[in-house]
Amino acid sequence: MAAAEPALPPRRRGRPGYDRETMLRRAVELFNRRGYDATSMGDLAKELGLTKPAIYHHFRSKEELLEAALDDALDELTAVVEEAAQSTEGASAYERLREVVRRSVEVLAAHQPSVTLLLRVRGNSPIELAALDRRRRLDERLAELVADAAAEGALRDDMPPALVSRLLFGMVNSLVEWYRADGTFTPATVADAIAAVAFDGLTNNDENDN
Repeated sequence: MAAAEPALPPRRRGRPGYDRETMLRRAVELFNRRGYDATSMGDLAKELGLTKPAIYHHFRSKEELLEAALDDALDELTAVVEEAAQSTEGASAYERLREVVRRSVEVLAAHQPSVTLLLRVRGNSPIELAALDRRRRLDERLAELVADAAAEGALRDDMPPALVSRLLFGMVNSLVEWYRADGTFTPATVADAIAAVAFDGLTNNDENDN
């Protein structure tokens, strides 16, 4: 009878790994919770249960993490605004402006942690200054669309377009304070409500017609 083979030692289970997208998401969560300036790469490594070299495999520095997070917050919104601002056929400026507001809500809901981080930067580094400059350009592009809609006669023209632009984005950005993906309202419901309040107001027009 053959001798039994010796049992193999139990395989040691390593720490779970993270892909670049997951690592960025966890970093943004930590930055929002602790503050970006107060968070070190050591803190992030501890949060993830990894070594710092494991993080450096995906991101060379904390600044690169911040840049990726701010790009995540801005890239899709920039595409939405630019598409509406550059369109010269089909929908009116008013219709494109209203659609920008709706889609901005959906973008924020999809990228809420990154947008939350974006709204907290104060220009303390070249990366933050670049992000703030991109936000200013978005305001300017939206203001141009507001001016075009006013020129069409679809909007009142007694308010500065730059002010209207900031108020519209301000209403959308306020979602970071209270919106929850697992809450009562879907992104589409919130988008419709904000567009209705911004462009139709809260007045009951049926009552006024009576």
